[in-house]
Amino acid sequence: MSTDALLWMFLPVFVAAGSALLSFFIMHARMEVALAKERETLAEARAAISTHKVVLEQTVRSTEEATRRKALDEFMQDIRVEERSYMRETKSLLAMRKTMIMQERLYFRNIPLSNWVEHEMVVEEGGDVQRLAKSASVFTTTKALSEDNKSLSSKLLEQSAGRYDPIAS
Repeated sequence: MSTDALLWMFLPVFVAAGSALLSFFIMHARMEVALAKERETLAEARAAISTHKVVLEQTVRSTEEATRRKALDEFMQDIRVEERSYMRETKSLLAMRKTMIMQERLYFRNIPLSNWVEHEMVVEEGGDVQRLAKSASVFTTTKALSEDNKSLSSKLLEQSAGRYDPIAS
């Protein structure tokens, strides 16, 4: 057989093999493009789900906080202070002394939370009894804060720290 006959015999096989390889690479590229598009859609869906999850968590957290705040406000509205006061005159040999006795009690709805807290204040002649009653209240915040916004407990801690110095002992 001659080389021309062999060439004409194997030429269609080479062309078929080349066509098969070319179609394989083209289809492989098309499949990679389709896979890339699917991955892109999946990534967008995951991003949308994660942002929705974050928004949902924030909404739940803010709803819980608003509910807690509302419950605390309702609770604080049910707490009240009952006050009563009366004047007592004590007569002695030297002078007569007027004192105002003020009693306070803390209530939750109709349930007393504390016993009667009693304050005895000496009333001076011409003194303002209402101002004296408000300044001596245990259950108000005006007494708890001083001019420089320090609470009484922090002042007591500072005073006690001044008395006992662990470094000096």
